[in-house]
Amino acid sequence: MKVRMSCVGLRNLLQGLSYNVKYYSKHSCLQTVCISSKINQKKSHILARSGSTFMHRTLPPGSILPWRCFSCKQEGTKTPSKRKQNASITTSDLLYKNLLKSEQENWNAISTRYKAMTKRIKEKLEELHNKYTFNLGSPRIRFGENVYFEENGCVFLSKADDVDEENGDILFSTEDLGFSDAFIQRIRISPNQRYMAISLKSENSEEATCVIMKLDHFPVVEKVIPSVFSFEWAANDVLYYTSQKNLKCQNVFMTTFTNQKHTKLVYTEQDARFFVDIYCTRDRRFLTINSNSKTTSEVWLVDCRHPFKSPALVQARTKGVIYHIEHRNDELYILTTYGEPAEYKLMKAPLASSGMENWQLVYALEKKTKLVDLEMFSNHCIMFLKNAGHLYLNVISFVSHSVQSIKLPTWACEFELESHPEHTTSTCYFQLTSPVHPPKRFAYSFKENNLIEQAVQEVPIITNCHTTRLLAKSKDETLVPITVFHNMNSKELHRKPLLVHVYGAYGIDLNMSFKEDKLMLIEEGWILAYCHVRGGGELGLSWHKDGCRHNKLKGLHDLKACIMLLHELGFSQPKYTALAAASAGGVLAGALCNTAPELIKAMVLQAPFVDVLNTMMKTHLPLTIEEQEEWGNPLADEKCMKYIKSYCPYQNIKPQCYPSVFITAYENDQRVPLTGVLRYVQKLRKAVLDHASRTSEKGNWIPNIILDIQASGSHCDSSWEASLNEVARHLAFLNKELEVCHL
Repeated sequence: MKVRMSCVGLRNLLQGLSYNVKYYSKHSCLQTVCISSKINQKKSHILARSGSTFMHRTLPPGSILPWRCFSCKQEGTKTPSKRKQNASITTSDLLYKNLLKSEQENWNAISTRYKAMTKRIKEKLEELHNKYTFNLGSPRIRFGENVYFEENGCVFLSKADDVDEENGDILFSTEDLGFSDAFIQRIRISPNQRYMAISLKSENSEEATCVIMKLDHFPVVEKVIPSVFSFEWAANDVLYYTSQKNLKCQNVFMTTFTNQKHTKLVYTEQDARFFVDIYCTRDRRFLTINSNSKTTSEVWLVDCRHPFKSPALVQARTKGVIYHIEHRNDELYILTTYGEPAEYKLMKAPLASSGMENWQLVYALEKKTKLVDLEMFSNHCIMFLKNAGHLYLNVISFVSHSVQSIKLPTWACEFELESHPEHTTSTCYFQLTSPVHPPKRFAYSFKENNLIEQAVQEVPIITNCHTTRLLAKSKDETLVPITVFHNMNSKELHRKPLLVHVYGAYGIDLNMSFKEDKLMLIEEGWILAYCHVRGGGELGLSWHKDGCRHNKLKGLHDLKACIMLLHELGFSQPKYTALAAASAGGVLAGALCNTAPELIKAMVLQAPFVDVLNTMMKTHLPLTIEEQEEWGNPLADEKCMKYIKSYCPYQNIKPQCYPSVFITAYENDQRVPLTGVLRYVQKLRKAVLDHASRTSEKGNWIPNIILDIQASGSHCDSSWEASLNEVARHLAFLNKELEVCHL
């Protein structure tokens, strides 16, 4: 099992945590939108950046947490009487369990109709996986002549000229140490290589455990710290880490491994809207304590030369200003939204006087440009950008004070840095991919000032897929980007099945990294469309702002306009069109079903957020307050309550002809309440039956409303087998509903 090193740079800080549709991969529990390593299907996914990072693809922890984040625990009706309250809780729990059991029995009965097709699809997906999976090399952490790498749940140490699992020494094994049900999420090696910190996470838990190994003559467990989110070595024997509790991260601790071992609380965030994580600057000069809400930041510096000194404030939080810190030559480089327009800019300030009044502009992004990632090197800075659907590199030279812009291949939709490069490297390696193109390796040479496509192990080249970029005119005349993929050999596109993807929340881009199931659909003649609606981040921060809070309906109007344009241009037609969404993408997908059900025939949702109003009314849930910056506060603002009610999928269900719907939900989902999904399904089924009873003409079509509740897995993680089964079931459902006969 190969695990990729975290190469996210400031990406996790720019966009934070995200969630998109999971996809299976034999080497990866899931793939998210997220912001950190989004490309390699082999594994990876949890953030932070340091020359010693491995990542498992589980949802990229960043500083800003924009996914749908709520606990699914049941609550009883509050009454003055404790006895009555306990009775109410018991009744509520009993009703919940009965409903859950009923849904599970219903799914067991229905699932048989998809069993044969699901099996055939699984076989095809595994075949494609074996065909298109290739080895770009295990992630490497290099310290002089020593190289650290991960294979199959083990961490190995080898010499630089002999990197091989067989020749390496095992430093850590999840199985041998009793963590067989966990995966390695992140690794940090101390500067003197005497200690190694590893975070481990299971698929059914949101919290990770940090294990510190002493690497002297024989590796031994030095310390185990539960419920850890992020961690970094400030010095040889000083580790800083953040603790996570109930989906919140607000405390920073320092623990030492000197003769006088001790642990000390060094920072506490008091504001419930803010989430705290730790990051190490590229040159390892500072640790940054980042406290971020959805709209505002504050950063404190820990001097790695003096790790016991109190953290120093860079700039006090200013409402509406986000900023993140890098360091180079005694200057702070600040990626910030400060100033007009409110998009990201690269600024700098002297280390000794870091206040906002001393920030000087280095580079400002063009209008409607999305900053995906930023990497600092000793003499250069690379910005990974999206503009009008195309990918670019902007290389800033701190020596010549020049900026070189490089347009990347038109087929590319996502990029990701490879194994974390050294601060002084002369070459930056990265991969390009799309939903139907496996990752290709590229390199940018600072010395040669050119881009080089790297030769890798032979992989079949995708030549029969055409990529089209369109612009749909929304209700208010705004142009909304769409990316379309279809088989170049397909004829009569208006008769082909179309799968539309949407998200549109938290400033998160649609996940467009490679997935075998998308390639399979292209080979079977499907059309894939990705609608980059407002609320997402494809066109920069303003694109998100125009689709959140009191602008949420704009995302719905965008989605309608996109689907209508696709049909007008001859890409399928309503009876062959399906919609796919996950998590917060369920808001727009569910709203479309209520307002324009005639546009689609079927819909698949994964852990969908479909009960916005009821959820945002419950402030006892751990992240409701934090989420108010995305959805608004219906408790304090009656207009906000009415506005949410106007688009909330659950609130607007009515008797009409709905498309068929397949929903996958998780018992252990802490981010989207299962109770809300259950209520939604029950109400939707009733509306469908009410409509059918009113229009009981012979041959009247009644849509299928299916809920598949998974006992294992969670909003963020599923096992390889579970993820493969989920994707196969979804595709079997779509093939039957759209009457596709390929499989």
